[in-house]
Amino acid sequence: MTNSFNEFARAKMFMIIGSNMTEAHPVAATFVKNAVIQGAKMIVVDPRRHKLAEMADLHVPIRVGSDIAFLNALMNVLIAEKLYDRKFVGSCTVDFDKLAATVTKYTPEYAADICGVSAETIRDVARRISSVKPMMVCYTLGITEHTCGTRNVMSVANLQMLLGNMGVECGGVNPLRGQNNVQGACDMGALPNVFPGYQRVTEEAIREKFQRAWNVENLPYFNGLMIPQMMEGLVSKKIRGFYIFGENLANTEPDIRKVEHELASAEFLVVQDIFPNETTRFAHVVLPAAAWSENDGTFSNSERRVSRVRTASPPPGVAKPNWWIFQQIAKRFGQEWPADSAQAIWDDEVSVLAPQLCGIKYRRLEGDGLQWPCPDEAHPGTCFLHRDGKFTCGLGIFKPAEWAPPAEVPDETYPMVLSTGRRLAHYHTRTQTGRCEGLNDLLGEETADISPLDAQTLGIGHGEIIRVSSRRGEVNVKANVTGQVPKGMVWMAFHFREANANWLTNAVFDEITMTAEYKACAVRIDKIAGG
Repeated sequence: MTNSFNEFARAKMFMIIGSNMTEAHPVAATFVKNAVIQGAKMIVVDPRRHKLAEMADLHVPIRVGSDIAFLNALMNVLIAEKLYDRKFVGSCTVDFDKLAATVTKYTPEYAADICGVSAETIRDVARRISSVKPMMVCYTLGITEHTCGTRNVMSVANLQMLLGNMGVECGGVNPLRGQNNVQGACDMGALPNVFPGYQRVTEEAIREKFQRAWNVENLPYFNGLMIPQMMEGLVSKKIRGFYIFGENLANTEPDIRKVEHELASAEFLVVQDIFPNETTRFAHVVLPAAAWSENDGTFSNSERRVSRVRTASPPPGVAKPNWWIFQQIAKRFGQEWPADSAQAIWDDEVSVLAPQLCGIKYRRLEGDGLQWPCPDEAHPGTCFLHRDGKFTCGLGIFKPAEWAPPAEVPDETYPMVLSTGRRLAHYHTRTQTGRCEGLNDLLGEETADISPLDAQTLGIGHGEIIRVSSRRGEVNVKANVTGQVPKGMVWMAFHFREANANWLTNAVFDEITMTAEYKACAVRIDKIAGG
């Protein structure tokens, strides 16, 4: 997030796009709902009329996968009607002409056919978001989990720069992270192209710095592989050993049958996790790890805030802290890492090597934590980024994007579109929440959410068992007939194994991030005889 959660209470307007915050990020959603109750305006752009949309001043039900066309059309109106922030664009950005040239063809009338909302609705949204300044944009996986996810993100940033909503309180681009500490994992270098602190592995000076600090030679000078490339490498034997740390890939990756074949092809597979799950079934070695509440350490949340995590109870059996497990493996490789605690790792290594974390030490994390960048110990942390339009790269760069449809669209054989997400009662693949009787009482099975119109056309009753099929598989699941879902759409989650949406999803990926297109694939629904 460029901005902070504490700004939500003071925000004048939100545009929430591609995000079911109420179920996927309930705490953040509470901040938004409280702000709306206090008078903030809210526009929700999402194919489904979920709970947050019911509180919105305007719900815009665009078609799945039409985000770029919609955002480009908004910018077309803003430029054509001179509603954008010309001072900010002129002094703080470059390549406005490229953006203007690209969005010229995305008139509201042109985009309406793609998005499934009227041209007048598009104009209305553009005028509303330009009339209140600043405005906060929040998004989640409804923007990123597409083959065009990177271009979706760029388009959101283009819109906020065009409106001059960057570098100010209560504005910015605010992606909400999908899991606790996924921000922290990225900060620590759990990406194939950077060291801790987002320092590129391709830069020689950076490599030399880490080689000195880690007392090693010849760190790789090229980017590593993404998860889909690794898993495909298991089959081709390009990858011989595979180490999975805290991921239940056999349930979370698209096209589960393909994933199971890849995992079964591994010559040597290690899984480090807190519970047995669908992925540990394929492991040659399972390393039992301590859970978050059994560890000392830090988490970094969506707003870049580093906070302490303290041990609430000792880990059971032979489970050990993750850092200790990694340290022991390194020892077998001949490396003696001196740290004897999570604090030592942070204070003596992380905060020394990552420039934006240098001012964050354990003794400064006793209160509410600190937000990076925090370059020195006198720095109070940074609540919002790009203050006064001063971007990390100097001037903000417009990166115009062209719309393209999802990789798989409905046809005669598979006439509906499946989109996926999360439900409030459970967390991801239920590795943790599935062991809680109370949560299973709240939600004990998956459903396929369909519209009343589709249910009527297909003769399907609420609660009836139906078959949902794609080109990759099929599941039998209970129908949930709901007005939240538009005609022609099926919505499912991936919390339960048997009716997991990922038996159906399409293993196609954004070419830059390699994020899968979980939000769009073609399916059909069939009544089950006697069902």
